[in-house]
Amino acid sequence: MSFSTFALGLLALYATASIGYVYRWRGRRRYAGFGEYLRKSWPVFAPFNCVLYMATSRFARRPVIDSAYLDGISILRAHWPRIRDEALALHRAGHLEATSRPDSPGYHDLGFRTFYKRGWRKFYLSWYGAPHRSAQRLCPETLWLLAQVPGIRAAMFSVLPPGAELSLHSDPLACSFRYHLGLATPNDDACFIDVDGQALSWRDGQDFVFDETYPHYARNDTGQPRLILMCDVERPMNEAGHAFNRAYAQLARALAVPNTDEDPRGPLTRVFAAVAPWRAHALALKSQRRGVYVLLKYSVNTVLLLLALLPVYAVLQWIERAGIAALY
Repeated sequence: MSFSTFALGLLALYATASIGYVYRWRGRRRYAGFGEYLRKSWPVFAPFNCVLYMATSRFARRPVIDSAYLDGISILRAHWPRIRDEALALHRAGHLEATSRPDSPGYHDLGFRTFYKRGWRKFYLSWYGAPHRSAQRLCPETLWLLAQVPGIRAAMFSVLPPGAELSLHSDPLACSFRYHLGLATPNDDACFIDVDGQALSWRDGQDFVFDETYPHYARNDTGQPRLILMCDVERPMNEAGHAFNRAYAQLARALAVPNTDEDPRGPLTRVFAAVAPWRAHALALKSQRRGVYVLLKYSVNTVLLLLALLPVYAVLQWIERAGIAALY
């Protein structure tokens, strides 16, 4: 057996073990079955996420942690009314609602698109890079305050309307933690997020941090909307984890979604927008001929997985040839 084949086999074994660990042993809450896990948890990223789980600081290896580890976070808590005022102005002007319309530049959002049908709305402030130009124009005070917290990687305002629910899911990438700061909330335990079995309700001016790769869901069983500041923040890790994450976070950066035409669009978001018409046809096929849809879905996913493995195999082949050449 060649070195490259053996190494690829080890990587496949590690990937299988990572997926099994996240599905069966990580945390307390379980999906109803493996099929739901496949739909709701992006298992393709489990092998990469597990690298970061191992590198995460011991105090942060749990679903919910205190936000105090973030340098400067007290500035946001101290000035939350200023952030709230800009967020409310945006919401009342219809800017959050506008990003969910099919003709909006922000409609094709690979990470959050499934929430639109639940009434969830958002407005990006930044995404793993420079602030959005639309945010610089519409909410400069909030951006100035966010700049005082170096651990913030991305930020948005989000609204969960009365009676809305976001079903159980896990976010795909472990390159960050998720920070929530209540701005205009029902201040009621009936409006909450459950993270791995731990219920957290939003309160105006109060915050918390959680690991969004644990299964979580949200409900607003009140008569008032919930408006919050939502940020991706630094995951506390050792140096090896930070080194790995510098490359891994580029995947998140490639998913940048604009609010308006003045904002940049990440390359993966461009691809997602380009294939959107084909995806619409596939979903129509799902309702008409489900068997054909399932066959097509798994065939495409298998091809994509094999294409992703080809560069890995090519690198292993190059290492093997270089090693043989060095012997001679």
